[in-house]
Amino acid sequence: MKHISIEIPSLVENIRIVESFIDNAKEKYHLTDDVYGNIMIAVVESVNNAILHGNKTDKTKNVRLSANLLEGQVIFSITDEGPGFDHKNLPDPTAPENLEKVGGRGIFIMKNLADEIQFKDEGRTVELTFYLD
Repeated sequence: MKHISIEIPSLVENIRIVESFIDNAKEKYHLTDDVYGNIMIAVVESVNNAILHGNKTDKTKNVRLSANLLEGQVIFSITDEGPGFDHKNLPDPTAPENLEKVGGRGIFIMKNLADEIQFKDEGRTVELTFYLD
């Protein structure tokens, strides 16, 4: 099977379920350790954002996570039930005035670890693409 997916309530402790999902994808898709490491960090960060910022830790709202294996790449899709956000106008976490801030680096990290990143449905869905070769 090339497509796997799960849906979890918006609770931070459900991140361990996401980690198991990624471990599962590593075995199912025969991912290398390098790609697996990037996927683990970027996808967990994205699900965390969906739980905290998208769904505001409202456990009645869910986060959907899916993985699709295509020719030479795997695409992870993360969708929340929140209001969305403007991904084009985010503060630059590398700007001097933002270096000391606790948050604001998640999307920067995802962009640096994934080979491609796309925002859909007004920011409610993030697609992270990782090349396998």
